[in-house]
Amino acid sequence: MKFAVEEINNSTTLLPGIELGYELFDSCMEPMVVLQPSLLFLSKMHTSRIRVSCNYTNYQTQVVAVIGPHNSELCMVTAKLFSFFLIPQVSYGATSEKLNNAELYPSFFRTVPSDKIQIEAISELLLAFQWNWVAIVASDDEYGREGLSLLSSIVINQSICIAYEGLIPADMSHANLQEKMTQTIHSINETNVNVIILFSKDRPVREFFKMWFKLGLNKKVWLATEAWVMSDVVISLDRVKDIGTVIGFVIKAGTVPEFEDYVSNLLELTQQDAFCQASREQAKQLGPDVLGPQCQQCSNISRDKVTEVLQHRQTFAVYTAVYGVAHALHKTLRCQRGQCQKLGVKPWQLLEKLNGIHFSIHNQSFHFDEHHSINMGYEVMWWSWPNKRIKHVSIGDFHGKLSIDKSKVHFHTGDQKAPLSECRTTCSPGQIRRMKGFHLCCYDCIDCESGTFYSSSGDSTCTPCPEHQWSPQRSTRCYDRSEKYIFWSDPMAICLLGLLLVILALICLSGVLFLKNIQTPVVQAAGGGQGPLGLFGLAMMCVSTILYIGKPTPIICQMQQPSFALCLNLCFSTISAKALQIMLAHDFADSRPNCLHAFIRRRSWAFVAGSFLVELSLCLVYFYGTPSVLIKNYKLLPTEVLLQCQVQYWGNFAIIHGQNSILAFISFLSTFMVQSSPKKYNIARSITFAMITYFISLIIFIPVYATVKQVTQPAIQISAMLQCTLGILASYYLPKCYILQFKPEWNTQDYFQDYTQEKDTQN
Repeated sequence: MKFAVEEINNSTTLLPGIELGYELFDSCMEPMVVLQPSLLFLSKMHTSRIRVSCNYTNYQTQVVAVIGPHNSELCMVTAKLFSFFLIPQVSYGATSEKLNNAELYPSFFRTVPSDKIQIEAISELLLAFQWNWVAIVASDDEYGREGLSLLSSIVINQSICIAYEGLIPADMSHANLQEKMTQTIHSINETNVNVIILFSKDRPVREFFKMWFKLGLNKKVWLATEAWVMSDVVISLDRVKDIGTVIGFVIKAGTVPEFEDYVSNLLELTQQDAFCQASREQAKQLGPDVLGPQCQQCSNISRDKVTEVLQHRQTFAVYTAVYGVAHALHKTLRCQRGQCQKLGVKPWQLLEKLNGIHFSIHNQSFHFDEHHSINMGYEVMWWSWPNKRIKHVSIGDFHGKLSIDKSKVHFHTGDQKAPLSECRTTCSPGQIRRMKGFHLCCYDCIDCESGTFYSSSGDSTCTPCPEHQWSPQRSTRCYDRSEKYIFWSDPMAICLLGLLLVILALICLSGVLFLKNIQTPVVQAAGGGQGPLGLFGLAMMCVSTILYIGKPTPIICQMQQPSFALCLNLCFSTISAKALQIMLAHDFADSRPNCLHAFIRRRSWAFVAGSFLVELSLCLVYFYGTPSVLIKNYKLLPTEVLLQCQVQYWGNFAIIHGQNSILAFISFLSTFMVQSSPKKYNIARSITFAMITYFISLIIFIPVYATVKQVTQPAIQISAMLQCTLGILASYYLPKCYILQFKPEWNTQDYFQDYTQEKDTQN
């Protein structure tokens, strides 16, 4: 700053004839300390008092402009004071975004960009290396807290997830410093992140790294801010090389010509007795309250010890700040052609010229933007360690857009490539995103379940497939369902059809034998011409089972139950007529003949016809009233639609099958107590067993049908029908066929008794 002022005073073009004066104060980085000189600056010219006035237009303060202080926390204290008096304040290091508020700080300027620009650069860097799972640690001060807040709000919009964010003490005298540091480090370690952003001043970073080494944790990638990436306080730390990979941002800056030579001349001057004597005399005049305690180490400073400080990027920001004020003062004083026309200047007049000013320093142009900042952009630096000494390597820059050469960076990993630090934010096809814990930008990928699909990007839930379609797990589309029913080619259908053919063949053979021997005692005892009619009913019942095989249609569903009931009724009517004849001949043999006797004995065909007509009537009501309907069951099978016939009203279903059960029960009651001579064939016993097989089939069918899956219910119905048919055939008809075919000597009137003729003979 001193060099810049002296350079301007020696210039013949900038502020000609004007000599700038200055006062330097050490803020000691303390808000209370910085207030004292600030109040002195605000005092009226040539006094040490601040005048209270309603109008400060003509109020002349001690200074017309203030350069500094360095950091945001101190500027937040002083900026409101200077803004009230409209004294231009130009900081060379305060980067807080809050200072952009022109209403609160109308006279605040800075020659560095705000933190928001640096945070945008950090965000771009994370995207460049595809790091989206990071931790953020900030110092617990104005700089760190605001940086943490801005960083959180910006990166989350870039689909970058913050695994952990925390504050570390900025005050090194904090009572719980070690505890706070340890707690923060343990929290970071639990997240398993590989990239950590340190938004802090240099001294908290140093203490943080010391604790990191003490806990013996692994190397990480550290993203540094301009506050510590070039700091000797951090770099001089023991074992700092073991911290991992450090990439940071520094503010772009030019060089200050002849500055190092100027410092060298000053250092040489301090070795002269005359200079030292003059300094002591001046110190006596100012007093210790102004100069403060003397620095004992200052006597031993050499150029080698301050070279790194002279090359610091912030020196150019200070240089620019002084020149910015000087150029504004040049315009305010209307200086031209080697002289200035105006001699006096008020701070608010200087402020007017400083707003929007464009100026040049050594052919390089500068201007304060709408936020009163000079934004030269950032340079991306990487810590390299050739020969165990740190070297700051430039790997790119940022000026609205990041430009970086990744090949220059050698990471701490085994293959020297960038480590992964990812939290999945994109999922594979057929997966939806589900928020992971409290991280709004980080998701677990959840597979869409079968029957649902991932419709479009941005969906938070899987979309159910339409009823007529299906989808496998993790699908992006739906497929049409195939139809499910008993196909003719199914192994189960083939087995059932084989059994059907066997039973049908037996029925046909039995029918042929009955017709061929229709007049013989065996057939006459079994009902005569009603025997083949019963076999025909059984045959039709077998044939009706094919209605359950193949693709069902509405008409097939209507026909299934009536066809079975009618065919079974045809058989049961003939057997019931014979059973009633046996009952009348044995149990009521001595009773007086009446019309029932005559009807059952001589008009048994009328009984069969009447029973069939009643069943037919019931079936017609069922067929046209409440028949079974074809339904499509989409819920039972995952990839198919089950076509099945479903009974609408079980009451009507019970009625059409109830008559057959009544006939079977009557037949059973009529014959199960009938005894016959051992020398004669007991035809009543065959009827009893035939009805028992029917009831057994019914008893087995009902619970099995109710418990099996709906897919196999048609097969169960076919099996029950065939079981019933085979049981009646085996217990009632086949024994008689055996006699007709293999025991013709038994086919006699004495062995087989015709109950319709026996009573007549007795009468």
